[in-house]
Amino acid sequence: MNTPRTLQEAIIYFSDPDRAFEFAVKLRWPDGKVHCPRCSSESNYAITRKTKKGTARLWLCRGCNRQFTLKVNTIFEDSAVTLDKWMTAFWMLVNCKNGVSSMEIHRTLGVTQKTAWFMLQRLRTALHNRTFGATKKMGGPDSELEADETYVGGRTEYMHRNKREKVEGLGPFKNKTIVQGILDRNLRQVRAHVVPNVSREVLQAAILKNVGYGSKIYTDSAVAYESGLNWRFVHDVVNKSEGYVRGRVHTNGMENFWSLLKRGLKGTYVAVEPFHLYRYIDEQVFRYNNRATKERPTNDADRFALAMSQVAGRRLTYSELTGKDGSPRHAPTRAWEAENIKYPF
Repeated sequence: MNTPRTLQEAIIYFSDPDRAFEFAVKLRWPDGKVHCPRCSSESNYAITRKTKKGTARLWLCRGCNRQFTLKVNTIFEDSAVTLDKWMTAFWMLVNCKNGVSSMEIHRTLGVTQKTAWFMLQRLRTALHNRTFGATKKMGGPDSELEADETYVGGRTEYMHRNKREKVEGLGPFKNKTIVQGILDRNLRQVRAHVVPNVSREVLQAAILKNVGYGSKIYTDSAVAYESGLNWRFVHDVVNKSEGYVRGRVHTNGMENFWSLLKRGLKGTYVAVEPFHLYRYIDEQVFRYNNRATKERPTNDADRFALAMSQVAGRRLTYSELTGKDGSPRHAPTRAWEAENIKYPF
């Protein structure tokens, strides 16, 4: 059977355990050399075992003399969910434009809602591109970029009284989580992350880490961007109180991304806790950066294959996800909770 191109074909294709296994092996070890995820030794041999649920396929490493499976050191590790369900959920997540809820995965795959939620959070971990603040910068001479920030969160009047009392009198955005994004118009790529506040130090530091010197960068007239950027970039500003576009100077590309992000958050996920928000941002960034364009005729199968190739080395445990391990990722991210918090990202 040919490689699947649609969701229906994917469900049929991955319903065969052997075919799903071979597909996952090929994406994890594309050079065909299976190596141990613990000691990286390529000296191993395949073995099979009969279990109550069927045949288990694994390898025995001659380097560390330990057994390992395809799932070890991946987002699938220690999961009793079969690969066909994992792959169907992954296909839906990366190809549904506004995301897919845990309730929908629960009804579609026949797993519990709690399991579906945990699966989706692990899948989002694989979608994280690890580029914000990376060595490779966006832009360069003759490149145009946009930088903007947005506020994510519910309206104060719809809050429970206990929460509303905490934010009353603190300003209109004190109950929000702040997200900053940078768009490279030439590459049509976005980077976005959660920030603790909209101070000049925070917003400009992110731009300095992610944008190459000499780039043209366009922002709105926020005070945080008023001074400093023109020392290293060709900086121009659009005053949105007067107009949204002034020739090439605008941030409408980032506004488009924000609309896609919020459409998913409001319509599909409804309520997202601030300490999980960065995962949903990674999900939307992945879909946006790998969408079909004239320059990149990407299709559903290509997005799925790329996502599957990123599952290794990104294990996520339930205790880490729920904050029971004391992970710094679960630090408060609302503006009114974030005073003097140092973020690890």
